[in-house]
Amino acid sequence: MPLRKINYIFQEVFRSLKRNSLLNFAAAGTTAISLFVLGIGMLLMINIDQIANTVESNVEIMVYLKDDISENEAHYMEPSFNRISGVKEVVFISPDEGLELLEGWMGKGSDLGSLSEENPLPNAYKIKTGDPREVGAAAAEIERLPGVDNVRYEQGVVEKLFALTEWVRIIGLIVIVLLAVSAIFLIATTTRLTFYARRKEINIMKYVGATDWFVRWPFLLEGVILGFVGALLATGVLYLSYGTLTMKLQQAITFLPLVTDSSDMLIIFGILLGLGVLLGAIGSSISVRKYLRV
Repeated sequence: MPLRKINYIFQEVFRSLKRNSLLNFAAAGTTAISLFVLGIGMLLMINIDQIANTVESNVEIMVYLKDDISENEAHYMEPSFNRISGVKEVVFISPDEGLELLEGWMGKGSDLGSLSEENPLPNAYKIKTGDPREVGAAAAEIERLPGVDNVRYEQGVVEKLFALTEWVRIIGLIVIVLLAVSAIFLIATTTRLTFYARRKEINIMKYVGATDWFVRWPFLLEGVILGFVGALLATGVLYLSYGTLTMKLQQAITFLPLVTDSSDMLIIFGILLGLGVLLGAIGSSISVRKYLRV
């Protein structure tokens, strides 16, 4: 394309942005609102996934050894646990350590110090698997080992937890898809209204002999610019509001594992900016096509 035509197209784009400022503001605003809502859905999804992963990773197996197993003999059992398929971490808990943990759980007023002379707690192991879903199979194998008295991992609770986290992920994904479809529909509707108001301008250009692509390029670039501006507004507001919200939530609920990693945030913001440009280009291209048929 000759440089003269390229200059004309860019001049026309900026003239149009200035001349139709109200319509363009509405289009950019609609894009910003749609992508902001979509961004909230995406952030909610990755936080739900992080919380679910954290909860699942804390699932552990408590193995209590028989009373006649000495502490020395208990240490010799560790390789047997490590050889079990799926086992990632094996931690020995002596009776004294078990009593300290029990005192920590029950609080200072529990008065368990009197048990230190004749500690009734057995030697025990805390075991974690690489994949939390392998807990059941690992526990069943551990239970068959000689010297093991009792194995606990709250099977019913663990199974319900996995089912719940799976459903939460599925529902979150469905919400993201619905928000994306809603955003596309809203942006497309606003774009159609914008081009309907400018249909005479398009028709005049066609009547004086302009080619389809010569007419289309200014509108396409305009759509890209408006989409980018809308996405930029959405990511800016999302960044400020999410940062404030996570700070307050973590102050109120210190153990809540929210996503605060800047790399995760940059990926989401990059996706939103890309979507803004893409939706702006697609919306403009589809909408202008209707008015090119004169």
